[in-house]
Amino acid sequence: MTIYLTRHGQTDLNKAHLMQGRTNAPLNEHGIEQAREAAMQLQGIHFDAVYASPLRRAIDTASIMTGFDKKDIITDERIIEVDFGRYEKKKYWALGLSMWSFWLFPTVFPAPDSVETIHDMKKRAHSFLNELSDKPYENVLISCHGGIMRVLSGILAHKRNELMWTPKPRNCEIRVFTL
Repeated sequence: MTIYLTRHGQTDLNKAHLMQGRTNAPLNEHGIEQAREAAMQLQGIHFDAVYASPLRRAIDTASIMTGFDKKDIITDERIIEVDFGRYEKKKYWALGLSMWSFWLFPTVFPAPDSVETIHDMKKRAHSFLNELSDKPYENVLISCHGGIMRVLSGILAHKRNELMWTPKPRNCEIRVFTL
């Protein structure tokens, strides 16, 4: 099975440099254009299934990139973005030392109180990928978010710590893996 893994297009919260975890913000015009440009990279690929986080920005990105009707996109809570807790919608520069340390070096520093742990992200990513591996698909697109994409990428790339934290996934970047 070939997996095309992507991060959603830009939102106004991304543009304003705010932590955006589970806030259900829509794509902005630039994000829609990013998804359209990414769709051109996928021309000619037949997708047997398209999965997305239940957040609107991921569903809309998946629909634009593949041409799938939104009702035909399979949403899954396990690929939703990291729960940033009290850091949600905070400016990047105002996160404080504990959150900055965790987000830059998640294998060294623990998640601050109210923030989802790396262990929990890995647990839900493994659950999702294990279930997906039982499906008879050839090509699958997964539209998700920067944080969980780093974990999914790490698992799919067989990284020792199951994280591909750098480089940071760009909006509508497509990473291709074999499952």
